[in-house]
Amino acid sequence: MQRPKISEKTKAKIRLIAKNRCGYCLCQQEYVWDILEIDHIYPLALGGKNSEENLWLICSTCNSAKYNKTEGFDAETNKTVPLFNPRTQNWNEHFKWNKNATKIIGQTPVGRATILALNLNRDRFNKIRKYWVSAGWHPPKD
Repeated sequence: MQRPKISEKTKAKIRLIAKNRCGYCLCQQEYVWDILEIDHIYPLALGGKNSEENLWLICSTCNSAKYNKTEGFDAETNKTVPLFNPRTQNWNEHFKWNKNATKIIGQTPVGRATILALNLNRDRFNKIRKYWVSAGWHPPKD
């Protein structure tokens, strides 16, 4: 079965609303090698729709880790919770940057579970963020 294509107009709208950055790790398109992808927040494979409300921008690394996950485990509460939804939830309510803005800290069960499920603080990310900070490119300014 062939999935319906996402129109270029819809892709452009999502890029604009997402501020051309990954909804999870906040990497900005202008500083990453790969083209940020349009992601199905709730995967098509699990019954998600190809509608604009189910689409957001994601980097290839976060997308590979997310795959078809919709939930993650929060070790602090010992519960499985939904992953962060960048379309409907505010990043700053669930996450914050550490003092030098290289590591993402989960502030809620959803934030902590998403960090773990998507491996948002892998060493390579933290090293790259360090260089972005020194160049004045990170964290993103709203």
